[in-house]
Amino acid sequence: MRSSLSVLILASFLLASTAASESLTIIDVIAQDTPYDGGGSVTIRWDFSIDQVDAAGFHIEIFRRAAGEQQWNLIGNALPKKLEFVDRSVSDGVHYQYKLVAGSQESIVGPVMSSAQWFDVRRLSILVGLVVCALATGAVTLMRRRGRSLYVRPLRGLEAVDEAVGRATEMGKPILYTPGWGGDIQRPTTIASLNILSHVARKAAEYKCELLFPTHDPVIMAAADEVIREAYTAAGEADSYTPGNVIFTTSSQLGYAAAVDGLITRHRPAAVFLLGTFEGEALILAETANSVGALQIAGTDSTIQLSFFIVACDYTLIGEELFAASGYLTRDEKVLRSILVQDYLKLALGLALIVGAVLTTLGYTGLADWLGGS
Repeated sequence: MRSSLSVLILASFLLASTAASESLTIIDVIAQDTPYDGGGSVTIRWDFSIDQVDAAGFHIEIFRRAAGEQQWNLIGNALPKKLEFVDRSVSDGVHYQYKLVAGSQESIVGPVMSSAQWFDVRRLSILVGLVVCALATGAVTLMRRRGRSLYVRPLRGLEAVDEAVGRATEMGKPILYTPGWGGDIQRPTTIASLNILSHVARKAAEYKCELLFPTHDPVIMAAADEVIREAYTAAGEADSYTPGNVIFTTSSQLGYAAAVDGLITRHRPAAVFLLGTFEGEALILAETANSVGALQIAGTDSTIQLSFFIVACDYTLIGEELFAASGYLTRDEKVLRSILVQDYLKLALGLALIVGAVLTTLGYTGLADWLGGS
């Protein structure tokens, strides 16, 4: 009795599965060359009835054959819900047919041929952006050749650099400069900090003021050693340079913070420069320097640590002011041109955002869709 019941249940299950498989209707099957790619792929798409979405046990077998061939080759399986299958094993210039099999139903599409596209229109906005950048750079260069001055608004924190070095000289105390723990030599903030270091070191050499540079990274240490050495040489004070003042502390964050705090406490510098990439050690260093009465000039691109610098330091370079500092201090034309181009591009981007917001409010989303599509 139990055996007969088991056979009956199994037969009912198989019949139900077969009926379910036969009831799956694949519609709107298309095969086309995959758009905006480098060739070598064909995309097959399909659809099916909405009331069959949750049916269990359905899957689609996908077969392919080249033009002139009789035998179909199975190339993959897909669930109906996926609605797409990308065949990446085709050769460009060859026509293919595809057969989709779901239960007892078959759908044949083709022939279709893959080819490479020379331009991805989805990235058109990026191309437009590059053209705008090139035009802005050319316009600024032309303006400069016609004699127009390159104006950079005054940055109080950078104007105070000479004041800080002079203060340290008058008090007979050293300067401490550190780029923070959060960066390495590849970070833009570290490179910007080393550019400012060159100016500070040259002033320190001219005033014969001791400069201490603790860091957590041996590569930054080597780069800083070279920057300071060259600054002293340019100032005509090469013999005054002390290599031991460029100090490697440790790669540990808290160890680095403790080492720098120790230097501040022992040497009691009159000026402290905290310029670079800072993390949790920012407030520790700033508070320690404040406790010894040092004049502090800080700057970073970290929005979290900027708040600590603003309340604990005398002057703070906010975000991109740190990157503009090297051009401001050296008056290097290439850097100043770059800053001016960036300002023009920010203005253009701001106008685009305003225009896009107005158009979207009025019901036209073409500009937003075009920018978002890239």
